[in-house]
Amino acid sequence: MSRIRLCRRSSCFLCPSSFTSPIQRPCFRRSSYIQPKSGLRLRHCSTTSMSRVRLTTLPFLVSPSWSPRDAFAAATKLGRAGTLSRDDAHHMFDELFRQATPVPGRSLNGFLTALARATSSSACITDGPALALALFNRVCREQAGPRVVPLTVHTYSILMDCCCRARRPDLGLALFGCILRTGLKIHQITANTLLKCLCYADRMEEAVNVLLHRMSELGCVPDAFSYSIVLKALCDNSMSQRALELFQMMAKQGGGCSPDVVAYNTVIHGFFNEGETGKACSLFHEMKRQGVVPSVATYNSIIDALCKARAMDKAELILRHMTTNGAQPDTVTYTCMIRGYATLGRLKEAAKMFRKMKSRGLIPNIVICNSFLASLCKHGRSKEAAEFFDSMTAKGHKPDIVSYCTLLHGYASEGCFADMIGLFNSMKSNGIAADCRVFNILIHAYAKRGMVDDAMLIFTEMQQQGVSPNVVTYSTVISAFSRMGRLTDAMEKFNQMVARGIQPNTAVYRSIIQGFCMHGGLVKAKELVSEMINKGIPRPDIVFFNSVINSLCKDGRVMDAHDIFDLVTDIGERPDVITFTSLIDGYCLVGKMDKAFKILDAMEVVGVEPDIVTYNTLVSGYCSNRRIDNGLTLFREMLCKGVKPDTITYNIILDGLFRSGQTVAARKMFHEMIESGTTVTISTYGIILGGLCRNNCADEAIVLFQKLGAMNVKFSITILNTMIDAMYKVQRKEEAKELFAAISDSGLVPNESTYAVMIRNLLKDGAVEDAENMFSSMDNSAIVPSSRLINDIIRMLLERGEIAKAGNYLSKVDGKGISLEASTTSLMLSLFSRKGKHQEDIKLLPAKYQFFNGFG
Repeated sequence: MSRIRLCRRSSCFLCPSSFTSPIQRPCFRRSSYIQPKSGLRLRHCSTTSMSRVRLTTLPFLVSPSWSPRDAFAAATKLGRAGTLSRDDAHHMFDELFRQATPVPGRSLNGFLTALARATSSSACITDGPALALALFNRVCREQAGPRVVPLTVHTYSILMDCCCRARRPDLGLALFGCILRTGLKIHQITANTLLKCLCYADRMEEAVNVLLHRMSELGCVPDAFSYSIVLKALCDNSMSQRALELFQMMAKQGGGCSPDVVAYNTVIHGFFNEGETGKACSLFHEMKRQGVVPSVATYNSIIDALCKARAMDKAELILRHMTTNGAQPDTVTYTCMIRGYATLGRLKEAAKMFRKMKSRGLIPNIVICNSFLASLCKHGRSKEAAEFFDSMTAKGHKPDIVSYCTLLHGYASEGCFADMIGLFNSMKSNGIAADCRVFNILIHAYAKRGMVDDAMLIFTEMQQQGVSPNVVTYSTVISAFSRMGRLTDAMEKFNQMVARGIQPNTAVYRSIIQGFCMHGGLVKAKELVSEMINKGIPRPDIVFFNSVINSLCKDGRVMDAHDIFDLVTDIGERPDVITFTSLIDGYCLVGKMDKAFKILDAMEVVGVEPDIVTYNTLVSGYCSNRRIDNGLTLFREMLCKGVKPDTITYNIILDGLFRSGQTVAARKMFHEMIESGTTVTISTYGIILGGLCRNNCADEAIVLFQKLGAMNVKFSITILNTMIDAMYKVQRKEEAKELFAAISDSGLVPNESTYAVMIRNLLKDGAVEDAENMFSSMDNSAIVPSSRLINDIIRMLLERGEIAKAGNYLSKVDGKGISLEASTTSLMLSLFSRKGKHQEDIKLLPAKYQFFNGFG
């Protein structure tokens, strides 16, 4: 008997050379067999490897009247139920090889089909298709002899399907080659399975070629199922346009191959997945014109796409259209709607969908519940999330580990540590074992808020419960220690994770290197960078070091930042314009303008061109440090070097000129700005109006303000505050009050500064009652007064002899948000001491301030 090898060049399955003389039975040789991947191993299981006593699910195999037909029938039933073990299956074949009674082909095919479609189970079958192929491999061995009837094309079709299900389409194509070589007649199911194998192997064009041209050579006619196989594969591989072309050819062919609802659904879903909403909708309308009734799956595909596009109003419209046309929404429909509303934070609508779903007798699964729970937590509504969590249990949905992680994360995000720990403690009593994800959430919650000792208690408990920390756990702890400057503790955990075989990743190294950079450990930081390079881990780039340098400069630690700059060059990293600009900003902030300018020279020496941000930073530094002339010189230098000033540049110069009292020069600069075509923003106008008011040009500022108002310029609340104050200064009080009253009409809301301007000016004019009404209005608007405003009010009332009213405001001084200023205390001492003119009125003050009369 000749033996057939599985063709390694599976592309030759239709070659004429593939047709050879038929044989009774194929034999798979080990030498020619293509070893499968990912656990698909066909192996012979000897009789000695298993004892008949171990066979419990097929007890009749130990019976003297053993029947192959009955054995296969029972095994098939167990296979469909997912309760057949691999050992039992091999044991049955051991018995088969001992018997003289041949196995009927129908029994074998039924058994293999059951295995191909069996549900995986950790206790029984873990991979049905692989087991089917392994058993077939045994059947094809010579020792099976006459115990198995000649294999049919149906057997091969089943096995080809097994190869597809096992993600080994190459083996399926090789089996098809075997069919051709044996001379067996190809059936429609076999041809369709061939199409499936080609599609699984990503050989789309060959699948289309076989569908349109080669199936007739095999004696088969493509049917709707044949087209559906290829259409789905094209759409799954983002080739929906190609699928549409094939779909249109299918429609032209007509007859039994006219597109059905499945074909339409496949292509519509493909277009939606590729973002081709227009084409998908056009095909949907074409579907209805052709008289094909959309199914629930059709509507679900459209609703899902609309929900993902956040077009919930349109999704609602389709849902209503769906029910009107008699298609009943299912669990998938409501899942899409709930998830769409929840993603947008429209939780009331999502809850309404839950109620609709339940009213139709549909039970939300745990996935939907967890999705809704996550949305509640994401939008800071952990209290409602907890109520929903509790209702899940009451309604028969036992929360799983994902549910607990979601709610724990919600509590953690809102800082609800008591609730978080309470939920964590309830997990064990509810039969849910905390895993690494759970502990990481708890540790991160504490570490994020600087509560590292609490985080370490969780870290310890984690290990006591037998849960091993992973790289995320260590990264969180090390990052927290590093931020707090506890670098000894950080290194201890770093060394511990290495000792446990957990390799630090880039995030771990970056956090600990940043810690050493921020807390003066540059030598150790450099060592860690070298360690990263030696291990092949990408070292921190210039963006990382720029962040560190910028943070140090903002904190006024420019010398430390310069040390990091030196470290950058030592490790071979090239500083960029952001690096130099950050250093310049650092020196400007501490008033060291000469060093800042030297950095500008240094960057040009090394070939790094200063940009507009660099110049703006340095010009701003000069202006802030009252060196406006140097700022103007640099401004002119920018122009000479071809760097065009922008709006921010002119704003900086204008503000500097006004603050130095150079009003005329500021006016000229503003005109220069307009002539240069630079955009004038509302910030520019705010600087000019504020500058004019500070330099006793309030009338000019009011005229400009009115002109801008006539031009419909949208003012900010800061500008309005400035102009109200200016109007009071030039005794245009009624205009100031009118401007205040018109604030809400302009779409703005008064802030604390607005009320402060009004109250101070009203008190200056002696309108004490109006000032108190204004303060009450501020209080009713939930605007918190500043400590400075309270002190100003107290002093102004005391100076006017309004002792009782001043006492009311003194009661607001709490020593926390509001404290007495030295000038207020000094005034009170002069007024209420033994020689003070209001010594007798001290009893009108709150009791805690009546000690002033004890001072001489």
